Amino acid sequence: MTVIEYVRGDATAPRGKGVRIIAHVCNDLGGWGKGFVLAVSRRWPEPEAAYRRWHRERAGNDFGLGAAQFVQVSPYLWVANLVGQRGIRAGRSGGVPVRYEAIDAALGLLADKAVELGASVHMPRIGCGLAGGTWDRVEPLVRGRLTTRGIPVTVYDFGG
Repeated sequence: MTVIEYVRGDATAPRGKGVRIIAHVCNDLGGWGKGFVLAVSRRWPEPEAAYRRWHRERAGNDFGLGAAQFVQVSPYLWVANLVGQRGIRAGRSGGVPVRYEAIDAALGLLADKAVELGASVHMPRIGCGLAGGTWDRVEPLVRGRLTTRGIPVTVYDFGG
């Protein structure tokens, strides 16, 4: 079984060679403007534009919790928009927006795409920032969906 590699660095500059997929968690409201997505948008405009279009046209597509969208940003690099949070956190009430079952479902779609492309997967600690999740709940999902299928996964903790 493949193990998760933990490194310090920027997940928008994934290490290694070959096809790589950068995965991150999005909300189900069409909102893009805080957290890791800002780093993604600074590097490439396509993932944000594709996500906003996907949400805008959701009546005719698969947009929703547990869905995944794959956006190619260079010949060997893709960004995976994984819909894994219900809404956004507004104030202190109401609980966290993370939805672990949606992250799990989206990771399954990510695994299929990684196998199809022969890609490695790179991510921050998805679902654990603005979504409010905990890594001890997300890591087993990553292992269960990705590393058990032999997909190399690198998790980036920001900072030098």
